[in-house]
Amino acid sequence: MRLLASLKSTLLLAAVACVVSTSAHPGGDVSGLYALVKRRMPSHSNAFTFNLSTIASSDLDTFTMRDASHDEGDAEIYIECTTLSACARGLHAYVTEFGGVDIWWTGSRLDQLPHKLPTVNKPVTRSAIVPYRYFFNTVTFDYTAAFYTFDDWSLLLDWLALRGVNLPLAWVGYEYILVEVFREVGLTNTEIADFLSGPAFQAWNRFGNIQGSWGGDLPTQWIDDQFALQKQIISRMVELGMTPVLPSFTGFVPRASAQSVSKCIYRQRQSMVRSCSLRHTPMIHSSNPSIPFLRLCKSLSSTNRPPRMAASLTSTRWTNTTRIDPYSGDPTYLQNVSSTTFASLRAADPEAIWLMQGWLFFSGETFWTTERVQAYLGGIPGNDSMIILDLYSEAQPQQWVWCELHDFGGNMGFEGNFVNVTAEPLRALTSPGSSMVGMGLTPEGLEGNEIIYDVLLDQAWSLTAINRTLYVSSWVSRRYYVSDLPSSAVNAWEILGATVYSNQDPSSQAVVKSILELAPALSGLVNQPGPGPSTLLFYDTDTTIVPALQMLIQAGYESKSLLNIPEFKYDLVDVTRQLLANRFITLYETLVATYTSNASSSATIAAASKPLLQLLHDLDELLLTDDHFLLANWINAARSLSHGNASYAAFLEYNARNQITLWGPTGEINDYASKQWGGLVGGYYVPRWEAFIDYLVGTKENGTAYNATAVANTMLVIGEQWDTQTWGQMEKWGTVGDSWSVVQALATKYI
Repeated sequence: MRLLASLKSTLLLAAVACVVSTSAHPGGDVSGLYALVKRRMPSHSNAFTFNLSTIASSDLDTFTMRDASHDEGDAEIYIECTTLSACARGLHAYVTEFGGVDIWWTGSRLDQLPHKLPTVNKPVTRSAIVPYRYFFNTVTFDYTAAFYTFDDWSLLLDWLALRGVNLPLAWVGYEYILVEVFREVGLTNTEIADFLSGPAFQAWNRFGNIQGSWGGDLPTQWIDDQFALQKQIISRMVELGMTPVLPSFTGFVPRASAQSVSKCIYRQRQSMVRSCSLRHTPMIHSSNPSIPFLRLCKSLSSTNRPPRMAASLTSTRWTNTTRIDPYSGDPTYLQNVSSTTFASLRAADPEAIWLMQGWLFFSGETFWTTERVQAYLGGIPGNDSMIILDLYSEAQPQQWVWCELHDFGGNMGFEGNFVNVTAEPLRALTSPGSSMVGMGLTPEGLEGNEIIYDVLLDQAWSLTAINRTLYVSSWVSRRYYVSDLPSSAVNAWEILGATVYSNQDPSSQAVVKSILELAPALSGLVNQPGPGPSTLLFYDTDTTIVPALQMLIQAGYESKSLLNIPEFKYDLVDVTRQLLANRFITLYETLVATYTSNASSSATIAAASKPLLQLLHDLDELLLTDDHFLLANWINAARSLSHGNASYAAFLEYNARNQITLWGPTGEINDYASKQWGGLVGGYYVPRWEAFIDYLVGTKENGTAYNATAVANTMLVIGEQWDTQTWGQMEKWGTVGDSWSVVQALATKYI
């Protein structure tokens, strides 16, 4: 549990980043927006005109959309804006509010715009309420995007741009730059290879949690390919009006660098893993400009600058997290650390702005007294050289961004707090003396609950708190784009909006993890509170999930065209998935009660286990019917990056499997990134629960006491064996079965 707790505090927002900002796109070039229209709405590629206005009525991003006049060519809709990001947001406002369609994580439906575009009639003008709309957690790049291709990135970046995001983190391909800089200071390829981590774990290597790669060294091919991908990502971000947040030197170095770089001062960074070969990552202190930190940071920041781009450069410096306090608490020392770090960034780019994620001040509040925070932030000149992501901005007059984390490890349970992402940012923005300059999303993974992310980004364009009832109705209408949308579909989401997405329980303010994904045990699974992954079910299933699912099924009967909508099918499976996950809790508690009863026997335990195991098989059958819930897709995405090299493919598959199971060679943070995916439930969770039940039965037959250590060791062996398997030898790659028929059967069985 201490390892898990350290992961929560270390990986959430415990880092520091720097942004260097110039114009998002030079010369009023709106070609990126026309490319977006052609990409997502090809039959309307000439229907929109975008114009960057040189006269701004507000310092904030503003757009005006109206019907195009006859002298404006063939265009039907005219969008004028102060920035490219505002133009993209204006386009989104049109396609959603007038066209009735949208783009989702599951795919773009913008090509379903009516052939004859609806008229705007009266011009619509809107402004953002904050200058910055931020997106990404440092670990989203592994929990969700570890094996993304540029096609995957293209969909996500279009989603971001249309929703008005203008400040996304971008640190794909960081290792390419790091290797160059390490070579520059004299490290050998072997020494560097011993430091770098595998494709599914690079985020934690970057901020000092781990070093070394499990299952083999990180291939040069991966490093080169990711750097090439990063250049595509940066180019697309820029042409869509976003300012990329790019990484700089983090301070963490290979152990061998102690001999290769003279006059370095190190402190051992406690690792989150137990393996002796992976612990204690050295970190160069940045408190003295004479030491190599400044040179390394400047070198990496300069090298990382996108060539031939007039976009902004963003540099990142990840400093101490809660696993280790700074070398000293002396205010002068702390101010020296921040001023030296900032000097290294400005040496690389004279317009650098430091973007700092402020979790460390909260989670390390014992160390970070007001005096120390003021000293640390006081090392940054002026009030416009640093932006803090969330937390503790009141200690020093620096600008800050209100962020929502919400999802840990890419977990998939239903949860949201509608008030918290609408009214609360407004309250912070309008509070006396507020220096809030942005709103952002920092989920560790993108796995469902999309409505909660949508509404926060929409709130960034409204000074009035968004009405939940009206928002849900509009959101569902464009998510299920059919002419005869039944009211039952909207009612289903209103129930969810009023319950699971209006969570007021302070003990569970994050995505809820199902206990079926956790390593089986007799205790410690049910109702575990947050922060971080929580199993605390804060709502009543029978008055929330059950009626919502019944109404969605009713909607499917009332409108057969809904069954052709990918998002409707996804939601049917997702809500049914949540129903079964919640029902599993009762079956588990029955099993435990049976085992601990004085009257228990091997026969009664076996009988109590049957419905539990059957539910897991039913859940696996359900998930296998939808392409967005397949383990095979995660593995295929990894293996597809191997260029046909069998050993490289096996290495990538091991990384993919290990992250979502043991998370580490020996279960260092077991099940933190677990998923409910078809193939994972049946191929991994079922064998674990079967082994657990066999063990319970065996103790009754043999008259032995329950041994938690023995159970944990058995689960570790199962995980180690599963992680080294190869998908496709017995399993299928695609979907199996029909979602609609399976959902109906399971609803009848479990409601």
